[in-house]
Formats: sequence, structure tokens, C-alpha cells
Amino acid sequence: QVQLVESGGGLVQAGGSLRLSCAPSGSIFSINAMGWYRQAPGKQRELVAMITTGGSTNYADSVKGRFTVSRDNAKNTVYLQMNSLKPEHTAVYYCPAFNSWYTYWGQGTPVTVSS
Repeated sequence: QVQLVESGGGLVQAGGSLRLSCAPSGSIFSINAMGWYRQAPGKQRELVAMITTGGSTNYADSVKGRFTVSRDNAKNTVYLQMNSLKPEHTAVYYCPAFNSWYTYWGQGTPVTVSS
């Protein structure tokens, strides 16, 4: 089992920045990759960014150059730096952890970008 706790969400004005954090616990040795997804009101959950244990990253086209995913192996924490935020980035952001058999999800952290 892997437990995930996301933090760092909140209310920010358009053009501002936020850094989300995701700290896994439990069977973290089994994790192959972690990522960030978001779900806006009335929309499906969608990929934002992924990072593997080796440090390879992948981004949705809509956030390339604006969001950066990173990890601190010493703290077993994954981050999502979000810059130049827009109202359309308003969503609940989730941090999944993937192993060979299952995908674990946290409770999410809400991000609201005001215009």
C-alpha cells in the first residue's frame, strides 16, 4: 500500500505561482513513477505531468514551459511548480503513484486561479 498526501494548493491571482508537494508513504520502494493529474469542475481528470524514479519527465502539451515537475529523493517528495497561472488552471490536483500492479491516488489539493 502507498499513501499520498498532496499539499500546496490554494487561491492565487492570475499570473501568480504555486508549488504543489506530494509525499508518499508506505511501500514507496515499489513506486515506478509519480505524477500530477487535475480535474476541473465538470471535466474528466487529465494528465499534467509525470516523473519516473529515474527522473524522466513527461508533460501535457498545455503546460509545457509553464509547469515543472521535480522530485527530491532524499525527502521522497514530488513537486509541481506552476508559473504564470491562468483561471483555466483551476482544478483539484491529484498526485498518483504507479507501481507494476496498481495506481494509488491521494485526496487532491484544490487550486483556484482568480482573474
